Amino acid sequence: MSGFVKRILAFGLSVVLAGPTQSQELGALARFEKGAVQDRWGGSELRLEISQGVPWRLFMLSNPNRLVMDFREVQWGNADTAALDNSDRIAGIRIGGYRPDWSRLVADLSEPLIVESAELVTDTSDGSAMITVLLEPVDQASFDLTAGAPRDPRWDLPAAAIVNAVPSRDPDRVSVVLDPGHGGIDPGAERDGITEADLMLTFGRELQDVLRRAGGFDVRLTRDGDYFVSLEARVAAARNAGADVFISLHADALAEGEARGAAVYVLSDEASDAASAALAERHNRDDLLAGLDLSQSDDRVANVLMSLARLDNAPRSEALAKHMLDGIRNAVGRVHKRPLRSAGFSVLKAADIPSVLLEVGFLSTAEDLKNLSDPIWRQGMAAGIRDGLIAWRDEDRALAPLRRN
Repeated sequence: MSGFVKRILAFGLSVVLAGPTQSQELGALARFEKGAVQDRWGGSELRLEISQGVPWRLFMLSNPNRLVMDFREVQWGNADTAALDNSDRIAGIRIGGYRPDWSRLVADLSEPLIVESAELVTDTSDGSAMITVLLEPVDQASFDLTAGAPRDPRWDLPAAAIVNAVPSRDPDRVSVVLDPGHGGIDPGAERDGITEADLMLTFGRELQDVLRRAGGFDVRLTRDGDYFVSLEARVAAARNAGADVFISLHADALAEGEARGAAVYVLSDEASDAASAALAERHNRDDLLAGLDLSQSDDRVANVLMSLARLDNAPRSEALAKHMLDGIRNAVGRVHKRPLRSAGFSVLKAADIPSVLLEVGFLSTAEDLKNLSDPIWRQGMAAGIRDGLIAWRDEDRALAPLRRN
């Protein structure tokens, strides 16, 4: 059976590779019509009805066990994932954007299941399509043999062997990469219909405009739409842009207690407090929850070398954080009671780029939620960040001759 499953995975991948040609023939986005996951025949059946056929793929991942399905150009609308799951073998389902023009469905498995069959059948009368996936129980060892993400060099990250040259640019300008957190299948914190992903994308665009108008800054976003970007891809985007500064933007919600005001985090192996450690752990889980396979990501030699580089770069990141906090405090009048913090955020691990994570505010606090929803307040926050960046830029240039090359 495992050999047959592997052929199913290859079939899914081959369809995806034909995507650019097929997608040009589609008249519009395919719409999700209805679907269900039900237990039957000793296993489970997943059925999805969409308005037209699209390129798609599926594969399994372990730790935890998951079924992952990717679709090109499907509009899910207000699909109710709780109503979709009627199977005791499926612990939960998440659906959302994964990259531009692609969406992802992740089904958490309550027990090991492998694909017995998978097919997309198109109705020749109206073009609608039915995707049917039959799953059957297996032991964990058999599941692990079939698990693993297919490798597509066009998917999210460039191949490891390819090194892009850093683009040449004006040395008098500062290249800033802004990273609106979360996105797509990972909405981040949510409250009163507001998601962290949408709010930080809006603020990222506003901050980009403020910095460009200030002059002397070249500014890019790691994402400019509601789609998922892996933590590694966010850092890779900063490297490929030749960034001088990387700022990750967030507005979290606390499950317990209350926090208000902006806080800035720098990278550290030891978190400054328990709350920061918990926050970093939740952020670093984003890739796992979105269906990424992290089992091959450990390179001890590379990690040691990068840790040495980060040691030299850490004072620049901390100086950036302090100047940003000064600018924010002057602009909006309040920051968090302990505004400078540290934790092991994966998104801050660019070895040679001063990097910080900015909690613009907390959606779980009514006052912060009101401020974050106010475009005038956000403009003040953006102005404070701008002033902090200008102060850091001037100081960093003055200290440059004293640093090791």
